[in-house]
Amino acid sequence: MASDALRVAAVDLGTNSFHMIIVEENREKGIVEIDRVKDMICIGRGSISTKMLSEEAMQAGITALKNFLVLAFQHGVAPEHVLAFATSAIREARNQSEFIRRVKEETGLKVKVISGREEAEFIYYGVRNAVKLGTVSDLIFDIGGGSVEFVIADRSGVKLLESRKIGVARMFERFVTADPVPEYDIKLLEQFFAAEMVSAADKAAELGVKRGIASSGTAGNIARMIRSLQGEDIEASLNNSGFTRREFNRLYKTVLPLRSPERRKLTGLDEKRVDLIVPGLILFDTVFRTFGLEEIVISDSALREGMVLHYLQQKHDKPGKHPGRDIRRESVYELGFRCNWNRQHSEQVARLCHQLFDQLSDLHCLDLRYRELLEYAALLHNIGTFISISSHHKHSQYIIMNGDLRGFSPSETGIIGNVARYHRKSPPSEKHTQYSQLKPGDRKAVDVLSGILRLANGLERGHRQNIQSIEISFDEKTITAGLHSRLEPDIEIWAADLLKSWLETVLQRDIVFEPLQA
Repeated sequence: MASDALRVAAVDLGTNSFHMIIVEENREKGIVEIDRVKDMICIGRGSISTKMLSEEAMQAGITALKNFLVLAFQHGVAPEHVLAFATSAIREARNQSEFIRRVKEETGLKVKVISGREEAEFIYYGVRNAVKLGTVSDLIFDIGGGSVEFVIADRSGVKLLESRKIGVARMFERFVTADPVPEYDIKLLEQFFAAEMVSAADKAAELGVKRGIASSGTAGNIARMIRSLQGEDIEASLNNSGFTRREFNRLYKTVLPLRSPERRKLTGLDEKRVDLIVPGLILFDTVFRTFGLEEIVISDSALREGMVLHYLQQKHDKPGKHPGRDIRRESVYELGFRCNWNRQHSEQVARLCHQLFDQLSDLHCLDLRYRELLEYAALLHNIGTFISISSHHKHSQYIIMNGDLRGFSPSETGIIGNVARYHRKSPPSEKHTQYSQLKPGDRKAVDVLSGILRLANGLERGHRQNIQSIEISFDEKTITAGLHSRLEPDIEIWAADLLKSWLETVLQRDIVFEPLQA
């Protein structure tokens, strides 16, 4: 561990599960996840109606925390940097103080019980660090065992924070009377959920909310089951992936009539959520209908990630980075630093890519969103050298697509990875699996963007940031690239000539280079 690195562990003592995440903060690399673990001990089982944690549940919780702490210390986390927050079940238990005292005596861990509003705020910190918020407000909701937190926010900040006592364990215990769930129970749950969502739904309607962002194990299970129904890879990263109301309805109609033994066989469903998924599905269905959502996106960051971010911000005496910060760019730079990239070279290639994209726009006619993705592909095109110089373009693609970039949808990560993949050697081909799986419009974009990246990479062949600017002119047959440079651009023109053929093919014009006065 580098001398300037700090490792922090955050433990979330939830109603269904205890979770821990361990991260390392580094000045250049940002916040990097080291490990995560969960134990579904269901400490809230039975306590929702009795308001008492059982002896068995408390002992299971303490055992889990002891194991968590051993893991944290093995990863180099100092005791003073272990955070522990308790939520709904413990928050409401009459013997809360007894459990907190026993945890402190047996593990040394000081657990803080947070309010529902604090929980919602931490969830917001976590989600905004994983999913890019825009100018239009989104509905963020986190489904726990005891409560559900609702946040409405855009990139400028929070518009609403609420916590409602409609968690899946609570609702299962209160409303589900038989297996499979009877129609009468479904109606009662729908009515109860809808009544608890009224104020959030009114605010969402006022702000024009169209997208939901869901975090929690229930949301992840639903997303994986939808993937399974569609024959997709359930092991691929869920973050920023989404599903439509139609896709959800197919799952809803498939799963709700099933009995517990049949649900147990479903791919993507955790064994300990076999019963809790029933109120979870009804809750999701009610959210779709009540808020009029078109899509729900998954965030794999929530409470514990928010705990870490808030802790680090306080430690550095910063009230927090601006809510509208660019998490996509931060994430790209963090990945670059983790791979020991050549930052100056990559940023120069990205600058040249922007100039080429802008000046060739009348020929390629691509949306501006592709300009941003081209920049990120340019910044990361060489990170594969971290593994090996040989075939580093393929390594770059693999790292990008498996590097947990924050704020990008899977399709956007796929575009960035493919563009980086084709910055050298062979051009895009239907024979390549990752390319062939792209949507037709995205494949066309990759064709253009990879051609631009190849050319820009050639114009920075000497790694000396020689080309200051490019002036493009074109006619029906030829594109002329005038080059303003500090030094004679002989190396750059030689390299660009070797790499220009793919862009010539895509744009159906010859490309010639013309040195200009700097």
